[in-house]
Amino acid sequence: MMRSLILVLLLFGISGQAQKAEVQQTIQTFFEGFHARDTLKIKSTCSDKLVLQSISESAKGNKFSEESPKEFYVSMATIPAEMQFEERILDYNIQIDGTMAHAWTPYEFYINGKFSHKGVNAFTLFKTAEGWKIVHLIDTRRK
Repeated sequence: MMRSLILVLLLFGISGQAQKAEVQQTIQTFFEGFHARDTLKIKSTCSDKLVLQSISESAKGNKFSEESPKEFYVSMATIPAEMQFEERILDYNIQIDGTMAHAWTPYEFYINGKFSHKGVNAFTLFKTAEGWKIVHLIDTRRK
């Protein structure tokens, strides 16, 4: 009986880790597309009903903003080729309940190799027949 219980707990643990790895891979694919300015790759990880929001923190005050997916994709496609940028994800904290996942990812952002800002991304994902899709992304930004 004890062996059966241990086996069941082990299987649940392995299954949970596999799902977390799938969520993390979706976010990594999103950032591969982001860094390459590849809107098709980014779109492959996102829901058609994607919600994008940001909270900027500064000495002048805090600012909340929203961007439509279309605005986001156009802005990505029109970044000058000579501008290099990198969002370095520092950690992944992923929680899953059935077909919903949440990922908290602290980051640092660099433009042309120089530190620009830091913050945290909060992704909400939904599991579809094609895999995990990002439905909501909100981030903080501070110097």
